[in-house]
Amino acid sequence: MSGLAYRVDGQPAGPEAFYARACDPARSVAVEACAGAGKTWMLVSRILRALLDGALPQDILAITFTKKAAGEMRERLQQAVAEWSRLSDDELCAALVMRGLNEAAASALVPAARGLRERLRQHGRPVQLRTFHSWFAALLRGAPLSVLQELGLPPQYELQEDDSAILQRLWPRFYAALAQDAAAREDFFASVADIGRHQTLAALRNAVAKRVEFQWADSAGAVDGAVRPLAEQMPDWAEAGDDPVAWLVLNERFRAELMAAATALGGFSKLKKSEKAARELEEAVTSGDGRAAISALTTAKGTPLKLGAQPDALPAVQAAHARIEEALQAERQQRAWVHHQRLARLTRVLLSALAELKRERGWVDMNDVEGAARRLLGDAELSGWLQQRLDARVRHLLIDEFQDTNPLQWQALYGWLSAYAGAGPGQAPSVFIVGDPKQSIYRFRRAEPQVFRAAQAFVVEGLGGSLLACDHTRRCAIAVVDAVNTALQRAVDAGEYGEAVGAAFRPHTTASAQAGAVLSLPVVPREARTPTEAGDPSAWRDSLATPRHLAEDLMSEREARQAADWIADEIAAGRLRADEVMVLARKRERLGWMHEALRERGIASEQPEKLDLAEAPAVQDVIALIDALVSPGHDLSLARALRSPIGGWGDEDLAALAAAVRAAGAGARWWPVLQDAAGSAEVPPLWRDTATLAGGPGARHC
Repeated sequence: MSGLAYRVDGQPAGPEAFYARACDPARSVAVEACAGAGKTWMLVSRILRALLDGALPQDILAITFTKKAAGEMRERLQQAVAEWSRLSDDELCAALVMRGLNEAAASALVPAARGLRERLRQHGRPVQLRTFHSWFAALLRGAPLSVLQELGLPPQYELQEDDSAILQRLWPRFYAALAQDAAAREDFFASVADIGRHQTLAALRNAVAKRVEFQWADSAGAVDGAVRPLAEQMPDWAEAGDDPVAWLVLNERFRAELMAAATALGGFSKLKKSEKAARELEEAVTSGDGRAAISALTTAKGTPLKLGAQPDALPAVQAAHARIEEALQAERQQRAWVHHQRLARLTRVLLSALAELKRERGWVDMNDVEGAARRLLGDAELSGWLQQRLDARVRHLLIDEFQDTNPLQWQALYGWLSAYAGAGPGQAPSVFIVGDPKQSIYRFRRAEPQVFRAAQAFVVEGLGGSLLACDHTRRCAIAVVDAVNTALQRAVDAGEYGEAVGAAFRPHTTASAQAGAVLSLPVVPREARTPTEAGDPSAWRDSLATPRHLAEDLMSEREARQAADWIADEIAAGRLRADEVMVLARKRERLGWMHEALRERGIASEQPEKLDLAEAPAVQDVIALIDALVSPGHDLSLARALRSPIGGWGDEDLAALAAAVRAAGAGARWWPVLQDAAGSAEVPPLWRDTATLAGGPGARHC
């Protein structure tokens, strides 16, 4: 797709006007930019412009979401100032024009731009390029003791960036709390009986993941009323209690309506289905069985029973169907309210156990850090005091990948920035946020694309800033952009796009001249499967002889094999190399199927590790080597280091070394025997090379 796609405050604009507004450090802007539009480039360019305008490095705070991304921003900034120091006047002027300056202003700033690297070196204070959590943690370290006490945080604490260790210790405490609290224990067992143990624990784990939001909502009284009780939601069913279905045949008015429907149906005795429904309905009402009354007029799926065109059109039958739907709706409402109240009470027990555990251990997690940041930044006096304490008077705030911001992080920022709403020019920090709601993939980390919309509105209305949009990518080939436009436009037409991201879709354009290609494999057919393959929980399976095959897993395996076959064919035809292929999946475990399918076809592939970094085999090999160097008597670590790719030894080499150690006599160790072998011509060359690298004869430490 040709053409450009830039907008400034809702109006089409050229790239010059767009970048002049986006890179101007004196103006607050919210930029929505597609993949490949140069979001990080814009952010770094704005930092450079702010430095050229005289801003001190420590007055600039750029926030992103990962340490890797922060490192990338730092590297780009360093590369830019280093490159500027070497460019000619014309080249440097062109670089400044690209960043929104006109020719005259760019020419005037050439000397300052060339000297920017030296100025930063002499100043000594760097630009603040941080993650949300590292900045929030710095705020917490400077918090007054009274605030820590108010938040229930210990004055001396250990920050836990990964709360997995905390949660592992939480569940035994939770079960112990249930054992001591009869009401909570009853809630837990009732929930297990209602939705199952797995779903109950999953709900509680979700509550723990959003514990700060839950506690704030609970303190405001919003949790208990989040699901309305039946009497408020459906006043006609206020007296139904816990069993609206039973009330369907106990209420006199409802009973009369059902009996009228039975009488009407009974008048069509020529239709056996109508006669059967009438008889079953009358018997159910007479015996007071509400569930049977519903079954008489509905299918197994709960839809109204089709009784022929004429009887189905009878007003009495239609009224009965409507009343049955009301009963089922009332039942769902009552169950939802009971479930919500039950889980809310269990969540309070769980969070109380969590707070007690963290107090005992002196732990503070990242949720505590975010909550503390909201409290500290939301207080104007505290916020100013903290900025002085940290010696960081932020005048330029820049946030990358804003679509990944969660509501709590935005609340913390909003509490700080809202104090400047309506202030005159130069009074408030200039704010630059950039992101793309279409790329919001971190819902599991509580990211919410609607937060982006709220921030955009605040930048425009509260700070008097501009709303920019860039739908022009420099990265993607033409066919890829066309495919994106087609797929997203279909989502718009189906009503599946706007509500999800809170905005209308705008077609993308590209600067790429490459045609590119988007290929699709045929749909994997859903073949007939046995009940156990289809995941039927009621089907009997001999677990000792028959493995359980879940339908989803079977489809994933078949899809992986199909994709692996296509890759193998492309490689065999010379159209692809293995290192040119990247496979993406919605879930990491699905990549296991793909990895196995490629391995079966002799195609090398790298599967993302499921282990922590410290547990990765390569890291364990390095640790073994360090252990052997630090502790020469640790033979097992030395054996692992030698056998690993670091040493390159084989099993025969290790066996020979072990034999040499035994021949050296009692008490001999592997490390001295190996090093002494460096001067011998009788040992294998691999031994001499390894021993020489380790320090040669007589060396005992490295």
